[in-house]
Formats: sequence, C-alpha cells, structure tokens
Amino acid sequence: MSELTKPHPTTIYIKPSTGLAALNLRDLWIYRELVWFMIWRDIKVRYKQTALGAAWAILQPVLTMLVFNFLFGNIARMQTDGGIPYPIFSYTALLPWGLFATALNSASRSLTSNQNMITKTYFPRLVLPMASVLGGLLDFAIAFLVLVGMMMYYRITPGLHALWAVPAFLLLAIITALGVALWLSAINVQYRDVGYALPFLSQFWMFVTPIAYSSKVISEQWQIVYSLNPMAGVVNGFRWALLGVGNPPNLLIAISAIISVLILISGLFYFRNMERTFADLI
Repeated sequence: MSELTKPHPTTIYIKPSTGLAALNLRDLWIYRELVWFMIWRDIKVRYKQTALGAAWAILQPVLTMLVFNFLFGNIARMQTDGGIPYPIFSYTALLPWGLFATALNSASRSLTSNQNMITKTYFPRLVLPMASVLGGLLDFAIAFLVLVGMMMYYRITPGLHALWAVPAFLLLAIITALGVALWLSAINVQYRDVGYALPFLSQFWMFVTPIAYSSKVISEQWQIVYSLNPMAGVVNGFRWALLGVGNPPNLLIAISAIISVLILISGLFYFRNMERTFADLI
C-alpha cells in the first residue's frame, strides 16, 4: 500500500466540559435509585433509637411556636398581618423554616459523615446533600398536618391559589436549602469550621427572616434589601398562600426567588469544581 492510500490516523481531542454540561446533572437520573435509598436511610437514622420517633417532627415547631407566642404574642404583643392569631401566624412560617434549617444541619455534614462511600465508591457526590435536603420533606408533611388542624380550629380557609402557591413556595424553599447546602457541604470538607459556625448562622438567619414578626415592621426603604434574604420571600409566600395575608407574589418575592436560583446555580458549580478533591481532603 502506497503512502498516498494509507489511512491517516484520527486525532481525538479530549476537553473538559464547560457551562451547564460540566454539571453533568444527568448522573442524578441514572443514580436515582441511590438517591431514594439515601433519603430512606437518612430518615431511618434520624429517628433510630429515639423514644418519640417521628413525633419530634411535630414537637419541634409546636414548642417553638409556643415560646414565640409567649414572648412575642403575649409579652411583646407583636402585631400580625390581617389580625391573624399569633400562634398560627408564627407556625405557618416555622414550617418552611424548619425544612430549611434541617437541610442545613444534615446536608452540611453529608460528605464528611459518608467519607467511606466517597473514598471507595464512585457515584455523583450531589446525591448526598440532595438526599439530606429531600429527606426533610417527611418532617414537613407531618408538621403540615398540625397546621391543617390549626386552620380548622381558627376557621381559616385558604383560597384556590393555595393549590399552586404552596407547592411553588415549597419548591423555592427546597431550592434555597439545596443551594446553601451545596456551598456549606463542599466548604466543610476543607474547613471543618462550618460545624462551629452553622449554629450561629442558623440562629442569625432565623431572626432576619420574618418568622416571629411580620415583614411589614421593616421600613419601606429597606424592603428591597430585606428581600435579598431568599427565605423572606418563602415565608411571606407561605403566609399569603395559606392564611391570605400579606401581598401576593410581587417584585420583592421575585427578588427572593432570583437570589435562591443564583445560590443554587453557583452552589452547583462550586460543588462540582471541588468534587474532584473530596476523596483526598476528606
């Protein structure tokens, strides 16, 4: 065979993926059974060897609501929107906040507490913080039943908009929790200071979120700055959807939603960028 007729070798260039393709989110669908297994495992571990079990999902928000009602409702006499009784006003806000706080506490440690899996087996590391966040939905559902009973007691009937608004704001709470969890879980692999800073962060974040008070106590010139807190939009959205108080989705809630999405997208990129170092650092 002459030199002219010989096939020329093909050069293949291998380049790392860029943009959204670099996130490789398709792996989450491929490993969807692992996601469900990790969610079920996290739920079982959470209530293993506890005397009250899933009752803690009710006790935590109810006891917090009673403390808030005593301090802010009876002593401080905090005004609520639309004259809504303070117990249900605060409990409605505690539901999405409880989902968010539980996700931060469990998801931020999801990588370090599963170091044997990370160092010995390949799977999308996103599975771990995602399972921790989604596992909190069971507690939310159980606590939500108490809210339904309180609404019946106070004779509060939500409008038809609650059928789409509650799932929408619940999704926004999950997006916010997952975005922050991705940042904290990845940082926690390299700097274990996250475990010490997290209680302060959770407490600080709770007090800058309108849980114990109405967002209307914030002066108008600070409302846009206040809406940069994504959980403020979630809490106000829940109250509007279920109690019919406050403003319907407006610019302020839209700003909170945009911040939530930005936190999630940036968290995904940061998590993926750090993922290759997890096995070495952990």
